[in-house]
Amino acid sequence: MIVTTTPTVEGKPVAVYHGIVCGEAILGANIFRDLFAGIRDIVGGRSAAYEEELAKARETALREMQDKALEQGANAVVGVDLDYEVINNMLMVSASGTAVTLAS
Repeated sequence: MIVTTTPTVEGKPVAVYHGIVCGEAILGANIFRDLFAGIRDIVGGRSAAYEEELAKARETALREMQDKALEQGANAVVGVDLDYEVINNMLMVSASGTAVTLAS
């Protein structure tokens, strides 16, 4: 499945618009990783624990969005937008876009 932030796919006209699809992921970071991440942040290092959680959340949200697009018969999602929020020490990532069927 083609997933793109652009509104179109070059050389592939949209045959059918199926509508907006979304995927969300909310992940909590482990308390020990939080502690060590905080220490690393103080000394100016990168926080691998948070980077890993962020990547997991992004992948989950995108996969959920694609699954919903497939359920509607789409073969692509265009105009994808990723949103990141922190809610009560939990990381929320949402992905949304327009499910479409591209002409072959």
